Amino acid sequence: MAKRSDDGSAIVIKKYANRRLYNTGTSSYITLEDIAAMVREETDFQVVDAKTGEDITHQILTQIILDHESSGKGTQMLPVSFLRDLIGMYGNSVQSMVPGFLEASMSSFRKNREELAAAWSKGLSANPFARIAETNIAMMRAAAEAFLPGSKSSAAPAKDDDLASLRAQMAEMQKKLDQLSK
Repeated sequence: MAKRSDDGSAIVIKKYANRRLYNTGTSSYITLEDIAAMVREETDFQVVDAKTGEDITHQILTQIILDHESSGKGTQMLPVSFLRDLIGMYGNSVQSMVPGFLEASMSSFRKNREELAAAWSKGLSANPFARIAETNIAMMRAAAEAFLPGSKSSAAPAKDDDLASLRAQMAEMQKKLDQLSK
């Protein structure tokens, strides 16, 4: 459930002409990183232009994604092919369907991740496919961290050795899938 202001409405963040952001819920100036943290904490907010009152939440969230993609801190989450496809859809007849499709895809991704984690905790480890499921869970956690940075699990973060092991397991699974498809 999303966190809201004391009166139950979305927290209003005002953006001033000097590019400063003011959180009316805490009566303090904040940064884009603070807004990203609010997203991770599932806080319900709206960003408005202080002068015009226009809702600019979309632009601010897009700016946060752009900053993360260009920060140089690790790998980029959005592949170039995805970005090209997305740009290609602007002005296309399917443009109006893309937002709904992306929302449904992310919702399904979250649901599947939660269901698989629940199944795992109920004893999936006794299943002969446990190693594959464990790899899938690790990959979903990594993807969830990328798509939903506030959704960290209680498990310890993967080490470099664990990542190398997961990559080796993924390569092994891909090899087996390739053999099966022949």
